[in-house]
Amino acid sequence: MDDETLKTYAYINISSYRVKTVKALKDEVKTPTNIAADAGIRTNHISKVLKELKETGVAECINEDFRKGRLYRLTSLGEEIVEHLD
Repeated sequence: MDDETLKTYAYINISSYRVKTVKALKDEVKTPTNIAADAGIRTNHISKVLKELKETGVAECINEDFRKGRLYRLTSLGEEIVEHLD
């Protein structure tokens, strides 16, 4: 991992919510409701976590223009980071 990736990894790793969300998205495309259920996080917290992951380039929304049923997936950076999370 390069330095920037390590910094992002550390940022993800300090929050159990971010770690759980990234793990829930591993190899899948999901709605926020599915992510919350799989990660064991209440749905009212998931939008903040997804916003943080989008801002750091770890996750992306593939249908941003939708109000409901948005789909999220990991970016290549996110895929690299999730491999190193325990």
